[in-house]
Amino acid sequence: MSLQVSHLHKKYGTKVVVEDLSFSMEDTGVYALLGTNGAGKTTSIRMMLGMLAKDGGEVLWNGKPLTTDSCNIGYLAEERGLYPKYGLMDQLLYFASLRGVGRDEAKKRIRSLAERLEVEEYLYPNQPAAIPEAGGRAVPALGRKREKPKLADQLSKGNQQKIQFMASLLSDPELIILDEPLSGLDPVNTDLIRDVIREEIAKGKYLIMSSHQMPTVEEFCTEITILNRSKAILQGNLNEIKKSYGRVNLHLKCEGDASGLIRASGAEIQSEKECEYQIKVKGERQANELLSSLIGAGVTVVTFDLREPSLHEIFVEKVGEANDALED
Repeated sequence: MSLQVSHLHKKYGTKVVVEDLSFSMEDTGVYALLGTNGAGKTTSIRMMLGMLAKDGGEVLWNGKPLTTDSCNIGYLAEERGLYPKYGLMDQLLYFASLRGVGRDEAKKRIRSLAERLEVEEYLYPNQPAAIPEAGGRAVPALGRKREKPKLADQLSKGNQQKIQFMASLLSDPELIILDEPLSGLDPVNTDLIRDVIREEIAKGKYLIMSSHQMPTVEEFCTEITILNRSKAILQGNLNEIKKSYGRVNLHLKCEGDASGLIRASGAEIQSEKECEYQIKVKGERQANELLSSLIGAGVTVVTFDLREPSLHEIFVEKVGEANDALED
C-alpha cells in the first residue's frame, strides 16, 4: 500500500493557500505536516480527503484516487465535530455505521477505547442498584435515578477531543489523519492519546499528523513537510535532516561561572541561567576544545550534552529563513 500526493494546489481568488504540494508514503509510519498558522496544513488535508475541491493535483492510494471507497480512512478534524445535543453513544454508533461497522462490533470497540481514554463515565450511565424479587427477578431500587449519558456540549474541550479521536478509530482504519490531535488536552490526557497512537503505529497503520506540538511529532514521525505561506520549505526524513545539521547544540551546566571561557572559545551563548548554558557551537571539535579549556581552568562540569537540533529549532530556523527571503 502507498499514498501519493502530487502537486496539490488551491487558491481563493488571487490568494494561493496551497502551492504545488507533493509527498508520498511508501510504507507504514507517521508523516508530519507542519507549519505556521495559516500555512495551508488543514486546507491540504481537506483536499486530500475530498472535502475541499482541488485547483490542481491528485491524491492516490495504491495508484487509485483516494476516497472512502478505495481506503478505510479515519479522520480527526481540528474543529469540534460532535452534535452538541445528542447522546455521545448514539453519535459514536452512528459514525461507526457510516463506515460499515456492525452495531455489536462497534459497541465492543467503543468500550475498549473508552477504557483506554478514560471516558467511560460519559458514555455509560450508572445502573441503579437492583433488589431481587421473590421470583428471582431483579427490579431497580426505589429512590435512585438513572443517570443519563452526557451530551457533547456538557463535556470539556479536552474530553470532546477524546470522543472525536475515538470516532476516528472505530472503523479500524488503514489511513489515519490527525489534525491537531492533542489540542486542548492536559498532560495526563495527552499521554493517553499518545499511547493509543503508539498502538496504531505498532499495528502497521499509515498516519498523517498535523500538530504544533513539536516534541510529540518528533517522537512519532519519520518524514516531514514544513509549510510556510502555502509553500513547502523543507521536506524529507527527519533523522537525515537532523544529521545534516550536525551536533551543534550544547547544553552545559557547571559549578561556577563559565561564560568567559565559552565566549573565548568562539561559541555562542543562546541562553544562560544559574551557571547553566544553551550554546551553539560550530561542531564537535569546537565543543571538545571548550570542554578541555573548562577542565584546564578547574571548572567542575556537571552536564555536557552535545546534540543535533530539535525539530522545534529546525522549524523556527527554516520559517525564519523563508520569511527573511520573502522580505528581501
